[in-house]
Amino acid sequence: MTPLSAPGMRAIPLPDADRLISAFDNALRTLFAPARSPRTLPWKSLSDEGLNDAERRFSARLMRVNHSGEVSAQALYQGQLVVARGEHVKRLLTRAANEENEHLAWTEHRLTELGGRKSLLRSFWYVGSFGVGMASGLLGDRWNLGFLAETERQVESHLDGHLKILPSTDLRSRAILAQMKEDEAGHAVAAQREGGAELVGPVRFAMQLTSKLMTIGSLWV
Repeated sequence: MTPLSAPGMRAIPLPDADRLISAFDNALRTLFAPARSPRTLPWKSLSDEGLNDAERRFSARLMRVNHSGEVSAQALYQGQLVVARGEHVKRLLTRAANEENEHLAWTEHRLTELGGRKSLLRSFWYVGSFGVGMASGLLGDRWNLGFLAETERQVESHLDGHLKILPSTDLRSRAILAQMKEDEAGHAVAAQREGGAELVGPVRFAMQLTSKLMTIGSLWV
C-alpha cells in the first residue's frame, strides 16, 4: 500500500490494485454466484417435516435476514481488508471472511429449502457495509480489530434472539444459527486477543441502529 499523507498528518494507507480487484471479485461472487461451503452442513441429518406452512414462511423471513447479514459481513471484512496494515490482522480478517462465506452458503441453501427469496436490498447492504469496513480500517489496526470484535458480539446477540423465536420444529434452521453463533463468538475472542480496541458507547449504538435498519429492511424487502 502507498500511504497518503500531508505534513503533520498521520499516513493513510491506500489499497493496492490486487486487493481492490479481489474485493470486486468477492462482491460479484457474493451477490450473483451460488455460495459454496467446504464444511459439512450443520443440518445434514435433521428433518424439517414438522414445519407447517405458516412456520415455514416465518422461518424463511428470518433466514432472509440472516442471509442479508452474511452478505453484509462479506462486504464489511473485504472493506477492512483492503486497508488493513498488519499481516496478523489481514490473516484474522481473511479467516473470518472465509467462515462467513460458509455461513452465507448455509443461509442461502436453507432459504431456498424454505421456499424464501433473498433480500432485494442486498446490493445496497453490500455497498454500505464495504464503506463502513473501509472507514473502520482507516483508523488503524487496533480499531479495525475492535470493530470486528464488536460486530461479532452484536451478531452473536442477534442470532441468540432468532434462536428464541424460531419455531421449535425448525431443527435445520436452529442447527445453522447455533453453529454460526459459535463461530461469531470465536471471531470476537480472536480479535480481542489480537489487541482490538474497546469501542465507545456512541459507536456501538450507531452499529446497533444500522443493524436494526438492515434487519427490518430484509425482513420485508
